[in-house]
Amino acid sequence: MKSITVLLQDVTHREQYEDVTSFVGEDKSGSFGILPGHDRFMTPLAMGLCRFKTPQDDWLYVATAGALLYFHDNRLCLTTRHFLIDSDYGRISAVLAEQFLNEETRLHAQKQSLRQMEEEVIKRLWELRRSGVAYSHDEF
Repeated sequence: MKSITVLLQDVTHREQYEDVTSFVGEDKSGSFGILPGHDRFMTPLAMGLCRFKTPQDDWLYVATAGALLYFHDNRLCLTTRHFLIDSDYGRISAVLAEQFLNEETRLHAQKQSLRQMEEEVIKRLWELRRSGVAYSHDEF
């Protein structure tokens, strides 16, 4: 029986799985599956979970913040900044939800900081104009 070799790699480590029977992922077009013998394929994966089936018919779930998938000659390579892998869907879903929440909090703080910087720049320009300092829009 044909199978797939799955290689997961991020900036700190790599893991390889042999005799994988199928892979399920999601890109911007939606959910898709890859079986042994699939044509060459490359796509950026959406943030979230993908999964693959081991020879023991167990699913392993992989959480990523986006990844590049490349498949050729029954070898699937998934490259990302960071991945988590677990056989327990509930556990990895909870970790992923926590990471999404942390990312959302971090983005909110960045937006707030940018908003404050913008307000300070506008305030400073207003003060310069009020004090009679001439400036040109072309200077910026």
